[in-house]
Amino acid sequence: MPDNRARMAGTPLMTKVAALHPTVTKAWADNGYKTEAVEHAAQLGIDLEIVQRDPATRGFHVQPRRWLIERALGWLMHHPRLARDYETHPHRSVAMIQLAAINLMARRLAHETTPNWHDAQTK
Repeated sequence: MPDNRARMAGTPLMTKVAALHPTVTKAWADNGYKTEAVEHAAQLGIDLEIVQRDPATRGFHVQPRRWLIERALGWLMHHPRLARDYETHPHRSVAMIQLAAINLMARRLAHETTPNWHDAQTK
């Protein structure tokens, strides 16, 4: 079922991206987004590229473009409120993610290191 949900989400997602961010012309997705989302994105002027794993490789290997998402999620998980699903409403979860991203960007702009909950436990 997750594959079916991914395909169903691709079309509305591309529509929303095109409406909110008309300058986006390139996007990447995994194998869950098949032809329907790719064709719909092409109609909207977005080149949706499917990042596929090399079938000959075994074990973990960094996939191009997918690693950017995993890395960003890892940075966000340094905020304790995002490490677990505490929120009962989706809009609160979105707000917490936005606050964590703002905090991360502000620290980078100020050239500060980001303290995280791992550091607090070791002291």
